[in-house]
Amino acid sequence: MTLSRPTSTQLALLRHLRPTDLRAAVQLATEATTGVIGIAEGVHQSVRERIGLPAGRLPDRAGGLTGQIYQGIRGVTGFVGHGLDGALATLLPLVDEPALHPAPSPAREAVIAALNGVLGDRLQASGNPLTQAMELRYQGERLPLDRAPQLRECLGGATPHLLVLVHGLCMNDAQWHRGGHDHGAWLASRLGCTPVYLRYNSGLHISVNGRELARQLEALAAQWPVPLQTITLLGHSMGGLVARAACFEAQVAGLRWPARLRHLVFLGTPHHGAPLERTGHGIDVLLAASPFSAPFGRLGQLRSAGITDLRHGHVREADWQGRDRFRSADDHREPLPLPEGVACFTAAGTLAPQRSVLAERLLGDGLVPLRSALGQHDDPRRRLVFARDSQRTFYRTGHLDLLSSQTVAEQMVQWLAPVPPPADD
Repeated sequence: MTLSRPTSTQLALLRHLRPTDLRAAVQLATEATTGVIGIAEGVHQSVRERIGLPAGRLPDRAGGLTGQIYQGIRGVTGFVGHGLDGALATLLPLVDEPALHPAPSPAREAVIAALNGVLGDRLQASGNPLTQAMELRYQGERLPLDRAPQLRECLGGATPHLLVLVHGLCMNDAQWHRGGHDHGAWLASRLGCTPVYLRYNSGLHISVNGRELARQLEALAAQWPVPLQTITLLGHSMGGLVARAACFEAQVAGLRWPARLRHLVFLGTPHHGAPLERTGHGIDVLLAASPFSAPFGRLGQLRSAGITDLRHGHVREADWQGRDRFRSADDHREPLPLPEGVACFTAAGTLAPQRSVLAERLLGDGLVPLRSALGQHDDPRRRLVFARDSQRTFYRTGHLDLLSSQTVAEQMVQWLAPVPPPADD
């Protein structure tokens, strides 16, 4: 079958939408419908229990004829969803040619990043086409880590200093460019480093992304086209936790790239968690308090593993493994200090206009508390120890403003600039 080249109108549409998006939408719609059916049945069964009618095989499932009706509806939904998914999987390759797709629009990329941040673990588990795979990117293109000749060609002009930028929750690599400024380009022009940007599914567990980042950095460092002397990791928000997870996973696996890691920079990183996720957990608890509202708790439990990791700042697999992430409110983390032998810096934003005890306790950058971003904790074992001149608070600066602040950029240049050798007498 010969495919005709898309028209200009079709190309414009393909920048925002792909034919495979139809299959992705069908999968999401099927899951959403099944979820709504489950909520309705849960409420129905709560009422039945109040009048003494038995439950079905599961506590939140209705029994008797009512349960059979719900089971039938659920079965039809699954049958139709799987049928459509199978048909689309067969037909789409016949009418779609990925090689003819234009570069995706920034709007499409941003929507996919946000969707992965909220539902990324579910997207991956269901094989949804919208799942974002982890990529290291240079000058807007994915680096082919599995093809050494092409990788070296892509990295023409690389310097001995590798800068890896790791974005935050619901974001992607393109969003380092904000307000006409890009920290990667700025640092490259001032320090001569080569900026490589990570793109990843921020809805997965932070430890999972950290392990994969550690593996990809090992492959990149081994094939760097010039002798690699320095690696700097720069993480914004969740990205700082992913960077810490990568350092930990690399140490456990005995990888080589950490030997070249010289700097670790955090911008608004919730080292000890963020209050928005704790609020989400509080809503889960409130909904569970009543048998009539408990089924609606499933809506809150749609949020991804990446989001729930932000409740306390989970970095390692042991922080969450074996626990119900929607029920455990306690902080189970084992203390994990900053990596030894690495110069670590942290930049914290606050909406407060000036320093004050109240502002430092109550105000942060709008998403991350000031103390969390600075690594401070009431438990001395959990504190992250940054040197006095390796931490700075930026006033009147919101969470996303840390990405576009010229003052933040200049501070990073001061932190990362090579120390000049002592002058001869």
